[in-house]
Amino acid sequence: MSLPYSMKDIQYDNAKFKKRPSLSKVITQTIFTKRVKRECMACSTGKFLALLMICGLTYLMMTHASPIHSIKNGISGEKSILQGGIGFKRLLRKPPRLPPRLSPDEVNSVNKSVVKPYLQSDLARQESVQKAFLHAWSGYKTYAMGSDELMPLSKRGTDGLGGLGATVVDALDTAMIMKLDDVVAEAGSWIEKNLPGRISKKGQVNLFETTIRVVGGLLSAYHLSEGNPGNKGPKPSVYLENAKDLADRLLTAFTASPTVIPLSDVVLHDRTAHAAPDGLSSTSEASTLQLEFNYLSQLTGDPKYSVESMKVLEHMKTLPQVEGLVPIYIRYGLYVEYFLRVII
Repeated sequence: MSLPYSMKDIQYDNAKFKKRPSLSKVITQTIFTKRVKRECMACSTGKFLALLMICGLTYLMMTHASPIHSIKNGISGEKSILQGGIGFKRLLRKPPRLPPRLSPDEVNSVNKSVVKPYLQSDLARQESVQKAFLHAWSGYKTYAMGSDELMPLSKRGTDGLGGLGATVVDALDTAMIMKLDDVVAEAGSWIEKNLPGRISKKGQVNLFETTIRVVGGLLSAYHLSEGNPGNKGPKPSVYLENAKDLADRLLTAFTASPTVIPLSDVVLHDRTAHAAPDGLSSTSEASTLQLEFNYLSQLTGDPKYSVESMKVLEHMKTLPQVEGLVPIYIRYGLYVEYFLRVII
């Protein structure tokens, strides 16, 4: 008796002639039946690996978590992890196309050619402001160099602020910001040669005006020139030393006062101070000296400037107030403005 050649020859179930199940049948039975082991044994190695790959991809698409930024309860910046599927299209998404890279020369060429109109307008305005400053400085230097102010109609100088060359000092930091080296050199040279003698010999000056213009101007010049190797004026220490000398004399307005409110005027050469003719003190003047004196204490390490000036603000807190307003003599607005500057 010969052996059958196929299953069709006889009704005989022999593993030698048994058909192996198709891949789709294996997947279906694996998912919906418990006959996993027997079907996988019958499946070829390649089909089994393909099955594992499909299961893995399905798992990733169903369970992968992606971190995203969300806004929770109106507060931006909190992170949360939201569970969600990644679409099949996202898995097949191509990486973003990078823009072509330009050479440094091409980048510079593009930047020069693509200038926004408003930038051109700003540059024109900047040049106009610089020209106006140079025009004013040229007139002052020609007719009133060393004076506090220039009287443009009569073309002469006047020393209404004590004769310390207020315009020279007050304009110096502006010239530094504008990078006008010639003006910086001229103003700095004048300060180095003339200001020390004037501080020691001049008479009466107003505490407020001298502090904000001369002391403030010197401290600003020191701040802008310190650590700047391209500085065209004298050494930065020249500005700081003059500011300290002047502030030491102005402190007399605080120490000679019977209250914490400083006297309004100081005589520089003999270091004396006196009140205004009516005996009143301006709130806006007495309470706007802290910015310069605090910074001078920071630079010198000597707290006396800050201590004396801050006593004024501490006293202001104790004064009776009407709807939050402190008592004033004149120009309450400056008190508020400078008080905010000190806080900042």
